[in-house]
Amino acid sequence: MAIDLSQSTLSDLPANVAKPGYDRSGVKPGILHVGLGNFHRAHQAVYLDDLLNAGGDPAWGIRGAGVRPPDAKMRELLSGQDWLYSVVQVDGEALEASVVGVMTDFVPVEPANGALVAAMADPVTRIVSLTVTEGGYFLDANGRFDAAHPAIAADIANPGAPGTVFGAMLAALKRRKAEGVPAFTMMSCDNLPGNGDVARMALTEMARAMDAGLAAWVEDNVSFPNGMVDRITPATGDRERGTLEREFGIKDAYPVFCEPFKQWVLEDAFVNGRPELERVGVTFTDRIHDFEKMKIRILNGGHAIMAYPAALLGITYAHEAMQSPLVLPYLRKVLSDDVLHLVPDVPGFTPAEYLELICNRFANPGVADTITRLCFDGSNRQPKFIVPSVAENLDAGRVPEGLALSSALWCRYCAGQTEAGEKIADNDPEWASRQAAAQKAQGGEPAAWLAQRDVYGDLGRNDGFVAAFSDAVKTLQDKGVEKTLRDYAGG
Repeated sequence: MAIDLSQSTLSDLPANVAKPGYDRSGVKPGILHVGLGNFHRAHQAVYLDDLLNAGGDPAWGIRGAGVRPPDAKMRELLSGQDWLYSVVQVDGEALEASVVGVMTDFVPVEPANGALVAAMADPVTRIVSLTVTEGGYFLDANGRFDAAHPAIAADIANPGAPGTVFGAMLAALKRRKAEGVPAFTMMSCDNLPGNGDVARMALTEMARAMDAGLAAWVEDNVSFPNGMVDRITPATGDRERGTLEREFGIKDAYPVFCEPFKQWVLEDAFVNGRPELERVGVTFTDRIHDFEKMKIRILNGGHAIMAYPAALLGITYAHEAMQSPLVLPYLRKVLSDDVLHLVPDVPGFTPAEYLELICNRFANPGVADTITRLCFDGSNRQPKFIVPSVAENLDAGRVPEGLALSSALWCRYCAGQTEAGEKIADNDPEWASRQAAAQKAQGGEPAAWLAQRDVYGDLGRNDGFVAAFSDAVKTLQDKGVEKTLRDYAGG
């Protein structure tokens, strides 16, 4: 019989499961983290768990938080396990399990976020960190903070009952300012270019719209380190829970499966202390943007390049796409021809070496990362992971044919049907508008796709890219995905 995971059952778990080697009762939540999804729990929380296991300061535990109704269910599940959960690293067929104990609590999820504001205002909280996805920063089509967004406008009008994480932070910072409590560091852990700069823009511009005095205090006292985070972490389902029970005898409502590789690169810009993360492999550097560019353009961009043709061909998992004689050569050629030359070397990797690393990581069959997950929310991912590489090529006077084909494949995917004629389910917050534009493009108006300025900005006015994209759309219609990929990779 599998053992229900809890503090009282830790000693009953099998010897091959690593357990917290520190006294959990002495851990204090110096970090409040909003967004307790799989990535955070396989990344930031694991680094901090490793640090405490290495004898690090127990003042740097994690208090979880969320501002969405689904977060309440997550809190309920984790509460029943005393905030413990399992992490299973998967390398092919080899599995390695551990129980992470660094979480001390999870703030109650409330409509007006009173408990969240109180936790952020608590002097014990010295870092507020976020994984709220790219869409959680309320950016407009030009990458600026959208103060007119209904959720943000509501918080500005009613700051005492914030509904967003930024409104809650400002309410807490206002309280800390009034009570003479030092500010916290706001640390973004999301896959955004310049994530700390984006977080700074969002918080300070919202503050200016609310209270000029508070805005000035925030600008002078809060820091926003940029960071690059990396670990492939698929969604958890019955498959993962069943594997955990079968292989390790643990019953866990919310385990995480992930690849062995993980990376975290940070600027050392913390206003109220920080954990000694360098002891457990975190890189502190002033070259964060070079690391970030390599990861976002090659890994995140690579996922986006691979995912749509794989989906159109009916492929279920990323590792299956990497076994495809069509998808893998296409992925390598697009990245090699259109992306690698844009990326600088960083300590430890040239762009070509990093390409080999990510191909090996994508090919890990144990991770079972779904193509559907990788295709999700292209509306937010394409402008950050693909479009900048297109623009840099065009600025250099070069039309990136492979990236044009990648955009045409995303367009074909959004039209809603695989090569086998199966319906593609809605998979984007903007699915209706994307599908309408895709169907126009497929119907003889390819420029309608590039006219979506919230994704492509001014690229729809570049004659060279419009021509390359239009040619790719027509080729896909005339030849189909398989022949188009084969011809491109063999060209």
